[in-house]
Amino acid sequence: MVKTEADGKVYLYTIMTTSRDLREFSRPEILTAKDQNLNFSSPGNIIRHHNKWIMCLQSYPRPNGEKYANETARLWTMESDDLINWSEPELMMVKGNGMPVNEMGRMIDPYLLEDKDEPGKYWCFYKQNGVSMSWSSDLKNWTWSGYANAGENVCVLTINDEYTMFHSPANGIGVMHSRDMKNWSESDEVITLGQRDWPWALGRLTAGFVLDCRKSRDIGKYLMFFHGSGPEDETVIFDTHASIGIAWSDDLKNWDWPGKDRPQCK
Repeated sequence: MVKTEADGKVYLYTIMTTSRDLREFSRPEILTAKDQNLNFSSPGNIIRHHNKWIMCLQSYPRPNGEKYANETARLWTMESDDLINWSEPELMMVKGNGMPVNEMGRMIDPYLLEDKDEPGKYWCFYKQNGVSMSWSSDLKNWTWSGYANAGENVCVLTINDEYTMFHSPANGIGVMHSRDMKNWSESDEVITLGQRDWPWALGRLTAGFVLDCRKSRDIGKYLMFFHGSGPEDETVIFDTHASIGIAWSDDLKNWDWPGKDRPQCK
């Protein structure tokens, strides 16, 4: 969540809201501190590890009125026993413990995933030189492993012994595939859903997070949550016009969303 104070200073927060039906949501609760030097935001996902919930997120420092985060943007984790009370953020040393923090480089948009072939081995994907990848066996000690040519806000699922990556190019949601975390093939498809009919997403549709709920009795589908900005491009209205949308699919190719089959007002 982005809040602009009366003096024009902009603060970013990670917040939480809950729902029982994905229609009505509770009042948002702020989880992170008010600090322009940190601006904790863009939580990637939450995983279960050693009886704890682990959330990854970024810091997005803008202490001098910058539009985008400066070079001190880093990756962090927070822990919880109940998804309500969270620990203070802990820095992720994704370049290895021997790398000085001030030499790690700007990095944003983390996402965590357990390796499909080695249980207990976890990957962190993050935006740096495309999408960079690091791995760890304890979520504390990390080894950098390389990068792939992809956009930001990466989300990765394991499906039929293959990794499927969703990422954000200039507009829309791109899809890539790999079996070994090293060789990635780019799909021709770019998912834009109903963007052309949505003033709130005409500027840019991006940041697709896909959750595999096929085994959930009440859902039984893939759910996608995504970011829309509009009607102008986010370079114009970066802090003020941002929305979150939802879509769902049985096969990750054909997508539905609220009101898809209703006539659109022009």
